Amino acid sequence: MEPIRIGVIGIGDISDVYLNNLKKYDAVKVVACASRGLEKAQRKAAQHGIPKAYASGDEVIADPEVDLILNLTTPQAHFQYNLAALQAGKHVYTEKPLAATFDEGRQLAGLAREKGLLLGCAPDTFLGGRLQNLRELIDNGTLGRITGGGAYFVGHGHEFHHPGPAFFYQPGAGPLYDMGPYYMTALLSLLGPVQRVCAMATKAGETRVVPSGPCEGQVLPVDVETHICATLEFACGAVVTLTCSFDVWDSELPRLELYGTKGTALIDEKDPISGPNLFGGDLLLRTPEHYRWRDHDRAPEVVGEPWAVVANAHPFNSVSHEENPRGIGLVDMVYAMRNGRAPRASGDMALHSLEVMECILRSASEHIFCEPSTSFERPAPLPLDFPRSEED
Repeated sequence: MEPIRIGVIGIGDISDVYLNNLKKYDAVKVVACASRGLEKAQRKAAQHGIPKAYASGDEVIADPEVDLILNLTTPQAHFQYNLAALQAGKHVYTEKPLAATFDEGRQLAGLAREKGLLLGCAPDTFLGGRLQNLRELIDNGTLGRITGGGAYFVGHGHEFHHPGPAFFYQPGAGPLYDMGPYYMTALLSLLGPVQRVCAMATKAGETRVVPSGPCEGQVLPVDVETHICATLEFACGAVVTLTCSFDVWDSELPRLELYGTKGTALIDEKDPISGPNLFGGDLLLRTPEHYRWRDHDRAPEVVGEPWAVVANAHPFNSVSHEENPRGIGLVDMVYAMRNGRAPRASGDMALHSLEVMECILRSASEHIFCEPSTSFERPAPLPLDFPRSEED
C-alpha cells in the first residue's frame, strides 16, 4: 500500500528524533515540514530528505499531498494547529498535551469524530519495552489484582539546564503539565480510566532565580503550583498516589510502582528523570516468595534480598534520551487507520489524561473530590513482532 504522507509542523530539537525514526517504516513518508522561518525549514528538509519546506504550519496543512499532520510545536500552539488540520480534513498526531485545556481537547476530539479522522497524541513511551513488560505482568496475572501504586516525578525544575525556562512556571506548564503526562499516560495505559480524584498543591516560592546559562540571574515569576500530590481512584479499583514536583532537591523514590495482591513491580532508576518518559530500562519485581519479612525469624539472610529483574522480550527498549523510538505511536495510528482498529496512543486517552490533570488542579484549588466525565478503552498491548504483525 502507498505510505501515509506526513507534514511536520514545528522542527525544534525533538523533531530529529521523530524524523529519524519515521524513516524506518514503509507505512509513512514525511513529505513536508514547516518552521516559523523558511530558511530553517529548508535546512531541516535538506537534512532529512524531505521534499517540501514551508514558512508556516498553515501552508503544510493546506498542502493537498499531506494526509496527516505531525504537530511538534510548543504546547501553547497545539490547539491552534490541531484544530486547523482537522478542519482541513487531515488526520492529526500531536506532541503532548493534546491542548492547553480540557475544553479545547474536547473540541478536537468531537471534530475528529464528526469528520471520521484519527486523532493521536504523545507520549507513546507506554509502548516501550519496559511498560509493555509491566502490562504483561498485569494481564497474565503475575501481580494479581492491582490494588494501589505510586507515580513520582520529583526534581527541582528546569532553570538549571534549559535556555529559556520561564515558560515552565506559567499556566499550561508546571510539573503536572510538563512531565505529568508521561506518568499519567503510563498509569492509564496500564490500569484504564480514572473515576475520582482528590489533590492538594503548593509552591516553594513566588519567584525563582536562574542560576546559570544564557538567562543567568533572571527572576522568574512562579504562577503555577510547583508541588502537587494527588490520589487517583481508577475504575478498576486501584488507588494510586501521583506526585509531581519542581521543589525537590533529591529523592530515593521509585519513578512508578504498582501493588498487586500477588506482588509489587516498580521502575527504579538512579537518573531522576528516567521514569515513564523513557521507553526502556529494567522492571523490578517482588513476589510473596521473596517478601523480605516472610521468614525473618528463621532465615534473616533473606532480609534485603535484591529485587528480581523481569525478563523482557518486548521491542523498543532504548534507554537513551537522545535516541529513542518516539513516533511509534504515530506509526501504530497509521496501521490502525489501514486495518480498521483503534490506535493505541489515542486522542480519547489523551483527552481523559488532560481532564484528569485539570481535575487534579481543580481539586487542589477548590478542596473537593472531582470526577472526570470522559473515559476510554484501555489500549491493546503492542505485539512482540510489531509492525510485522500489522502486515500479515
